Amino acid sequence: MADIASLEKTASQVRRDILRMVHDVQSGHPGGSLGCADYMTALYFDIMDTKLPFHMDGIGEDIFFLSNGHISPLFYSVLARKGYFDVKELGTFRRLNSRLQGHPTTHEHLPGVRVASGSLGQGMSVAIGAALSKKLNGDKHLVFSLHGDGELEEGQNWEAIMFAAHHKVDNLIATIDYNGQQIDGPTSVVMNLESLKAKFDAFNWHVLEMNGNDMEEVVTGLNKAKKLTGQGKPICILMKTVMGKGVNFMEGHHEWHGIAPSDAQLADALNQLPETLGDY
Repeated sequence: MADIASLEKTASQVRRDILRMVHDVQSGHPGGSLGCADYMTALYFDIMDTKLPFHMDGIGEDIFFLSNGHISPLFYSVLARKGYFDVKELGTFRRLNSRLQGHPTTHEHLPGVRVASGSLGQGMSVAIGAALSKKLNGDKHLVFSLHGDGELEEGQNWEAIMFAAHHKVDNLIATIDYNGQQIDGPTSVVMNLESLKAKFDAFNWHVLEMNGNDMEEVVTGLNKAKKLTGQGKPICILMKTVMGKGVNFMEGHHEWHGIAPSDAQLADALNQLPETLGDY
């Protein structure tokens, strides 16, 4: 088990990577990426049992699916820092012929990416299919997935959520980035989702809640979720986060869902985040 201080240092570097990647091409989605940095760092550096080198079939290891694929800067940074590919490749983000496109795709053959996630609302179905495959294969490892709260406005999610409970897909831990923001504004204004806890309860899932920007609580919450697997119900974690977490002028503002910082804003942001593992 990694110690909390080490995970926090890694998360700080990941946040620096996110900001520099998006700034460099003046394109991308920093807000949700920064908000979920603690979760993804804990997942890959402490919680999941993974294997390197990467194999697409994922047999004999825990696997992860990113449904809200627009937070790809976060995904790419964590994969690189974990050793899936060279950290220097982060400098090619969103460039022509790069493997690190705006939304992860499988035809780029980037290690760690198991599914294309450019269209929202599909990751739950994919994760459930993979979890059922593990059951059929007698593989006791788990499937983890991450979804945006605004993404749950896509109806396909609720068909999948119903299916997972009916078929007792109890090797799945689906986490919802519950930041209350989406590209057009607060989710409460665009399409009110309340109460997500009541909804998942009604669909017969185990439901946990945690602060996704407190590393100790993230690690504790994910370990608690793991202990609930194998009990006949899929597990949902409602993870409260702050969009743009770690950068004071970005925090809580939906405008940072999909815009890049200027030179001055980047400098300000990086001054708030210690360089811990070395910039790429």
